[in-house]
Amino acid sequence: MSTFTRVLGTALLLCCFGSAMAAVHPAIKAAIEDSARPASDRQKDVNRRPDAILNFFDVAPGQQILDIFSGGGYYTELLARTVGKEGLVVAHNNKAYLPFAAEDLKLRDYGKRLPNVQTLLAEADDLHFAEASFDRIFFVLGFHDTFFTEKDWPAIDVDKLTALMYRSLKPGGKVAIIDHRASAGSGTEATHKLHRIDPALVIAKMTAAGFVLEGESTALANPEDTLEKSAFDKDIRGKTDRFVLKFTRS
Repeated sequence: MSTFTRVLGTALLLCCFGSAMAAVHPAIKAAIEDSARPASDRQKDVNRRPDAILNFFDVAPGQQILDIFSGGGYYTELLARTVGKEGLVVAHNNKAYLPFAAEDLKLRDYGKRLPNVQTLLAEADDLHFAEASFDRIFFVLGFHDTFFTEKDWPAIDVDKLTALMYRSLKPGGKVAIIDHRASAGSGTEATHKLHRIDPALVIAKMTAAGFVLEGESTALANPEDTLEKSAFDKDIRGKTDRFVLKFTRS
């Protein structure tokens, strides 16, 4: 697929499904501008566009949110500051994520800085939540890992995980899936070689679980990304072409 075709197709999706350029919710703006956020987070904002992302998924005070494979907690902190004291964010990680997120998590110090964050350490296949527990589920840069297997990374039952997400989301709730884009038709091969995933594969798995694709945002698109390098390649790391998909539970 050419860069032009890819960008045009995404633009059409955005036109059809709705724009991320609506006025930013005051609570989101306040969360982003909060002086208590780490300086390292602020430096990432330019490439992660938290204003557009949180607004696109209608994050608001009082919500209950699950952050799957939350890593070092960049989004967890923003979500927690947005939902406020009446809200809750469950920050999930598995053991394989911890070595990569250890320094950031130490800095987060959720217990003291963000008491509305509940940390959860569990393998994906061992997750259990009550029916209709969450208003929002964020799954950022981790869906491709559900197809990834190595000696230090346990195999994940993707269908079991998406079914759990569906059950634990409230009717009308939204799921945010953001990941590094892979070439169309690349299947699961790119998940292993490049740490990327074809959004069509995500859509297929999510709709099979019962979710409805509500829209896509181009906020994190990068037409300069050829999709041929690993997401961890120094030339593209932090600047990959990322798709942003919004799913709902009807």
